Amino acid sequence: MLAPGREPSPVPTLRTVNPRLVVAVALVTAVTMFAAGVALAPRGTDGAGATTAQGTIAGALRPPGIPPADFALRDQDGERVSVADLRGQVTVVTFLYTTCEDACPLVAQQIRGALDLLGRDVPVLAVSVDPAGDTQRSARSFLLDQRLPDRMDFLLGSSEELRPVWDDFGIQPQATREDGPQSDHSVSVVLLDRDGVQRIGYPINGLTPDALASDIALLESEGEGTRR
Repeated sequence: MLAPGREPSPVPTLRTVNPRLVVAVALVTAVTMFAAGVALAPRGTDGAGATTAQGTIAGALRPPGIPPADFALRDQDGERVSVADLRGQVTVVTFLYTTCEDACPLVAQQIRGALDLLGRDVPVLAVSVDPAGDTQRSARSFLLDQRLPDRMDFLLGSSEELRPVWDDFGIQPQATREDGPQSDHSVSVVLLDRDGVQRIGYPINGLTPDALASDIALLESEGEGTRR
């Protein structure tokens, strides 16, 4: 939580990132999510800008009918983190890898900025998309570099352990040369509501601290156990 009287640190924006990178990762995200059957809904119905009883959604509503998230993995300290234990809280889920030098740090900083705007922390889970390269040590180093060591859990595991989570969220993991042609992973942030259901998603080109903080507060205002 941001200490009283402390000014939030500047947060990078998309203007500081190579525009071609932003376009590329946005396209990868959109194509992968569509192929997985979890494409974002159209604007004006369940898409970005949709209006609920609590207010206007800044992100894009996920399609209805997705079952509550249900996974458990070890974090950067070897502690077991179960998403089921987070029920009753709005939870941020994203997908990163520790040696990423562009999109992943940007996503981490947008999330940090949202927590600073809220003035308090909510659970944040970063799920590895590079099981061969991500370790507890590299995850701790990433969190320190992003000034998120006590605000984000970096979840690790084998490909077999992580793949069900990737599939549930429509995520393409980071491909290495050993796997075949080099390809970038899906870049996505998803909000789980108090029931653990995927409710709001953001591709990288739609993610800002303001949008994320606003939607977290909106989902919290629904009240525990409420689902639209």
